[in-house]
Amino acid sequence: MNKKIKVLSAVLGFIMLTGCSSTSKYPSSNDQEKIAQLTQTGIHYYWHGGDLSKAEKEFFKGITLKGKYDVVENSFVEASALSPYRTDLRFGIASTQIIQKKTPEALQTYRDILVMYPDNFEAGILLAGYSKQMGDMKTFNETIEVLKKNHPEKTQEYLEKFSMADNFSKAKLNTEAFKVNGNHAIVILGYALGEGGVMKPTLVERLKKGYELHKKNPKSPIIVSGGVQKGGVTEAFLMRNWLVSKGVPSKLIYMDDLAKDTVGNAIYSTEILATLKPEKVTLISSASHIRRGLSVFQEAANLKGLNVEYSNLVYLDYPSLEEAQKVSEAEKLVIYRDLIRTSGIWAYPGIQQ
Repeated sequence: MNKKIKVLSAVLGFIMLTGCSSTSKYPSSNDQEKIAQLTQTGIHYYWHGGDLSKAEKEFFKGITLKGKYDVVENSFVEASALSPYRTDLRFGIASTQIIQKKTPEALQTYRDILVMYPDNFEAGILLAGYSKQMGDMKTFNETIEVLKKNHPEKTQEYLEKFSMADNFSKAKLNTEAFKVNGNHAIVILGYALGEGGVMKPTLVERLKKGYELHKKNPKSPIIVSGGVQKGGVTEAFLMRNWLVSKGVPSKLIYMDDLAKDTVGNAIYSTEILATLKPEKVTLISSASHIRRGLSVFQEAANLKGLNVEYSNLVYLDYPSLEEAQKVSEAEKLVIYRDLIRTSGIWAYPGIQQ
């Protein structure tokens, strides 16, 4: 664990046990300015990366940074040290630890929040959910019992969300296009573009699956989702052009060019689905991504009040379908992470969902 995080955790434990109030809940205006600068630095590196040596020199003297997420984590660690009682900063630390697969450290960060604020639902449900996905049912059950006492209805809602995601994790993956009866729509998820705004093979393979499904369902509207720009174009723009070049009528294609990640795919595509009002939707992505996609799209639909039945069609990015059906611990964690983000619990509260 990062040395500064260990020290900060120990300090907070001492404060809570002794009642010491020497650490002010209200940072000075100078410290508030530093906190704002640190958090903005962290989020900038989250999205864009940057010069690690410059970050070491300007912000993190004495710390060797190995990648952009080290900058993000240390930005929130430094900010939290200036204002230890701000839970938003601590959630930022934990979310970055999850991204870096430092799950035990993230769970400790959630426990630290609960030491300060035992009734904090968000910290509790994140601790419970991630513990469950790591196979620690003891922590899951104990934490859920506490949450049920303090937040019975909300806890039950999240248990149902977890159950929904677990069911999608068991879903049979379809690699061949199929006919769908009834009011139907297709959603194709984007993939990061290469330098100069070029579609990578993964995105092209997803589009091929979408085109195959279109041929089976020629009247179904198609949403192409992806808003990260490279070379002045978005994924959705290039996806639309590719489909049109294959003969798909442009009037069938709807572009979501706002989404920056899977959660965004679900939120913005669901806004379009709300206008199309399909009864059935086929989600298309890579096999390694589809279970997460299905979980967040269903959650987004539920929040929007849409009654939608989801199916899947995948580009097989595993050696075999048998391998693709297996769900790793790492995948289980990101499924719950993005499910919880979609539900409204932000990874970086007030800054980034």
